[in-house]
Amino acid sequence: MKIIQVRRKTIYEKRYSLKMGELNTKVTYIKKYMFGLPVKTLHKYRETYYGEVKDCNDCSLFI
Repeated sequence: MKIIQVRRKTIYEKRYSLKMGELNTKVTYIKKYMFGLPVKTLHKYRETYYGEVKDCNDCSLFI
């Protein structure tokens, strides 16, 4: 068993942007795990309809 691992996980989230409104998109999280427990989120990004990869800072979570 490795002590430190980096894993990538993709989930669907509802996002909201001013230009597009509500958006249901795939968000990929890259997290650092220590002994199988998540320690830190290193990066999160989403893929647009056209295949372009964008950072999640331009959209906020839709609550």
